[in-house]
Amino acid sequence: MRIALCQIVSTPDPKANLELVADGVRRAAEAGAELAVFPEATMACFGVKLGPLAEPLDGPWAGEVRRLADEAGIAVVAGMFTPADDGRVGNTLLVTGRGLDEHYDKIHLFDAFGFEESRNVAPGDRPLTVRLGGTTVGFATCYDVRFPGLYTALADQGASVIVTSASWGAGEGKREQWELLVRARALDSTSWVVACGQADPRSVGREPSGKAPTGVGFSTVATPLGAVHAQLGAEPDVLVVDLDPDAVREARRAVPVLLNRRF
Repeated sequence: MRIALCQIVSTPDPKANLELVADGVRRAAEAGAELAVFPEATMACFGVKLGPLAEPLDGPWAGEVRRLADEAGIAVVAGMFTPADDGRVGNTLLVTGRGLDEHYDKIHLFDAFGFEESRNVAPGDRPLTVRLGGTTVGFATCYDVRFPGLYTALADQGASVIVTSASWGAGEGKREQWELLVRARALDSTSWVVACGQADPRSVGREPSGKAPTGVGFSTVATPLGAVHAQLGAEPDVLVVDLDPDAVREARRAVPVLLNRRF
């Protein structure tokens, strides 16, 4: 399976960010990717009022992402914000293209490091897997990566690839935690973990302010045995990787942690 990780720096303007999606989808398709993965908050960066920007899944922003995916003939994952029933928003991954029309709402909300995501975002409650080209793919968002139970649950549902979109918060040791957690979740689930984050805004001359998590870059693909298969730096870029399904079977045969669990 060939996947493109499209590491971008989202702006507060959803329309401008659609141009970033269009460019990433084009580059992914030209590279022969089956799936283009964009970060959490692709629709709009954190640090702005999300309620006025949120749109339903049948709204114009998601509709344009669907059109781009269909036109390119590939599947696309992109983070957006959707209205929630209680007045907050959903932190949603849109999964579209190649016959897919699904979404995942972030389950674990980032109430940590002085940021309170749950103040404005309602949590999801449903893990998601889809079939793409004969492969079962699971989904997670940012802070979810700190919770191994979600990754093993996705593996129990058949996932051998787990896409993790993020807008990781900066700070001392945070980049190192990001890489460590991505690799650990790959080991926990003996699955490929494809973790695409927002690029570091400073890499494009934009200085972050406040506590909002706006990205550190270093999108990472980890093997089912927890090794770094490929990784980007801090700046915007597209990383194209090929994932070998045999690696999952070999890892689960060698280290059958999913079968050996007691708790």
